[in-house]
Amino acid sequence: MHKVIRFASLILFICFCWGLNTSYAQNMSTIKVDELSDSQVKTLMERAEAIGYNDAQLEQMAIAQGMKAEVVEKLRKRVEAIRKKEGTTENSKIQQTQTSKGNKTTGRQYNNPTDSLNKKAVSDEDLRIQQMEKSFEDLRPKIFGAELFKNSNITFQPDLNMPTPKGYIIGPNDELLIDITGDNEANYNLKVSPEGFINLEYVGRIAVGGLSIEAATSKIKNSMSGTYPALRSGRSNLSVNLGNIRSIQVTLLGEVVKPGSYTLPSLATVFNALYASGGPNNNGSFRNIQVIRNNQVVQTIDIYDFLLRGMQATNIRLQDQDVIRVPVFQTRVEITGEIKRPALYEIVNGETLQDALDFAGGFTTQAYTANVKVFQNTNRERRITDVFEENFASYQPKNGDKYIVEAILDRFENRIDIKGAVFCPGAFELEPGLTLKQLIIKADGLTEDAFLPRGYIQRLQADNTQELISFDVAKIMNGTAPDIALQREDIVQISSIFDLRDEYKVSIGGQVRQPGTFDYAENMTVGSVIQMAGGFKEGASPDRIEIARRARNVNVMDPAAQAAEVFTININRDLTFQDADFVLQPYDIVSIRSESGFTEQMQITLEGEVLYPGTYTVLRKNERISDVIKRAGGLTAFAYEEGASLKRPGAVKDSIDDETLKETKAEEKAKYANLQRLSEGDGADSLELANVQEVISSDLVGIDLKKINDNPYSRYDLILEDGDIIKVPKLLQTVKVTGEVLRPNNIVYKKGKKFKSYVNGAGGFTQNARKRGAYIQYANGSVDATKKVLFFNSYPPVKPGAEIFVPKRAPREKLNAQGWVGISSAVVGMAALIFSVLK
Repeated sequence: MHKVIRFASLILFICFCWGLNTSYAQNMSTIKVDELSDSQVKTLMERAEAIGYNDAQLEQMAIAQGMKAEVVEKLRKRVEAIRKKEGTTENSKIQQTQTSKGNKTTGRQYNNPTDSLNKKAVSDEDLRIQQMEKSFEDLRPKIFGAELFKNSNITFQPDLNMPTPKGYIIGPNDELLIDITGDNEANYNLKVSPEGFINLEYVGRIAVGGLSIEAATSKIKNSMSGTYPALRSGRSNLSVNLGNIRSIQVTLLGEVVKPGSYTLPSLATVFNALYASGGPNNNGSFRNIQVIRNNQVVQTIDIYDFLLRGMQATNIRLQDQDVIRVPVFQTRVEITGEIKRPALYEIVNGETLQDALDFAGGFTTQAYTANVKVFQNTNRERRITDVFEENFASYQPKNGDKYIVEAILDRFENRIDIKGAVFCPGAFELEPGLTLKQLIIKADGLTEDAFLPRGYIQRLQADNTQELISFDVAKIMNGTAPDIALQREDIVQISSIFDLRDEYKVSIGGQVRQPGTFDYAENMTVGSVIQMAGGFKEGASPDRIEIARRARNVNVMDPAAQAAEVFTININRDLTFQDADFVLQPYDIVSIRSESGFTEQMQITLEGEVLYPGTYTVLRKNERISDVIKRAGGLTAFAYEEGASLKRPGAVKDSIDDETLKETKAEEKAKYANLQRLSEGDGADSLELANVQEVISSDLVGIDLKKINDNPYSRYDLILEDGDIIKVPKLLQTVKVTGEVLRPNNIVYKKGKKFKSYVNGAGGFTQNARKRGAYIQYANGSVDATKKVLFFNSYPPVKPGAEIFVPKRAPREKLNAQGWVGISSAVVGMAALIFSVLK
């Protein structure tokens, strides 16, 4: 539907473009879609977005304007092709325009709703048409020179303060200013009578009508010489100037915008009169404007002289009762495309296509100048003609010709490219006889990394298919192979040796400051790569350095085939040169091990009820928990031995960043949720458990400190590891009950009180409690679960500081009718079996 509306809008737009005045209103049948350029069609498409009529109205308007069905179909195909080429998608601009227009009249109240709405509709429609006409005005072909008389910045008003022209013809009602200076001083302000006389004191009447200012000055001087003898001897001077400028009547007729009689200042010229009348109309000539005076053509004006060259030799000064006649044009042509001033131009006899192109300012920089396409009108139909460049100066334009200047071809007539391992790659000119070797020399020669055994030329054949021509670069350059002549659009490719192999790397790991992977270089040694890795770490051993190298030529049929080749070397710790430093090869892996006997200090943390809590350094590799308790002075009187815990997260190094710690915590949380899921037999509420319960780290080790102190170095007395945290709490007095109980709570510990009693103290099990899955976590981190003994639950014992957790039971699915039928069938079958046995 959108396509129909958008295309119908385009039709309406064309109706306005060709039908804004009466002469074009019924001439839609003359539209030639083939003559519209893609840019013109795209402009039509863009402007058509603003039109909001429905498709039925637009189709009717197109038919009424005379557009043929085949023209409509052809234009539709042009629009679809342009949209497909540009990859544009359809949108709802038309609907938005209609909606916005509808919203403008919504919710308004008038005293007389019917009349007001009708007036508003008419007013909006008129305004809409005016806006469309104004928008479409710049899309129609413009008549060259018409804007001269429509430009409000150019008025052509005569300068009334200018000195009186010597050729000015004096007429009735002119005011003459006569000044005498020298031995005699006199001033006269005289008005010319309707009969053409002035009445001069002491002189009498002098006839000046019809004389120029220069002739009138001479006549007045001769007449006044008797009264003023100094004028004859030159001792006095006489000057005649105009005072008030009189008005004259000029008639403009023919093909002007506003014909009629105009009252203009007597200093007005033809251009002043044309501007006052709006200039020639759409049918008026700009090249053959006539000035008629006393029934004779006194001047013919060609406005192009002024427009193109600034010449005003024919722009004569008008006289009273002059007639300006603008005839219809005889020959008018249109020039469009890659031209500097696309427009309609008027051609007179003797002018050629070259003159028309000069009128249009000549070709643009992207114009195809070899020929120009001409769409012509014959007596019966249209035809197209190609005018070639050598015929521009002789081709005689005909009325109605349309010249289309196309863009140049997107190709080069003499381009070749060279890419790859040359010092100056890029495009070059294909000179006559240019060969491959000469092109390489023009590109400043081969780079040092050029792959010499082979290069290739990518050649475009006559049918635009690609052809590859291989050559030996080294032989071409030394002249042992015949040189290759190049052709237009050849692309020469010379590869680099680095383009034809994997990027060489070596790796180093272990006890170096910056382990990693480095670019391989020729003659790279183990010492070099150790230096690139920042040198040895403290404790690194320079002995027994291992280099692992890829195995080659391996027998794949041998199950014990060698997977890698390993070398073991020693090197000086200060990386000084040795006589035979080991040279690496690409992809070697260097491993630096720790020095034998080197051990970093291990520390543990002792917290809680000991005499001297804090951080302790492990003295021996077999130091145990009882040893560090003794070093801390033993336990206080409030220590709760059974609640002591050991947390073994491992040594935390400075190299571990915050992001790593976050990931570790996330892994611990996920591990805990998974354990809860396994303990319940169903994972439906694992997320709830993870949110409700505090995460119990998997690094807690259940210890029995009482047994450790009673039996040092027994199997309960664990050997300490780096990062261990031993916590000895005070005597705990409560038991925490959480999970599926009615009131999770902390309950006072009472010796001998059973597991279920503490659950009852928290309100008892909920309806969804999974009693069999209940478990207890003791203060030392150990966990004990509920066991099943026959048909009864055996709950674990409770100790101070423990936490009881009751998980949630998995939701039970209700039996449907099919399930009940199955159960009934099983019961009946069992009953029949029992009956048969007893029988």
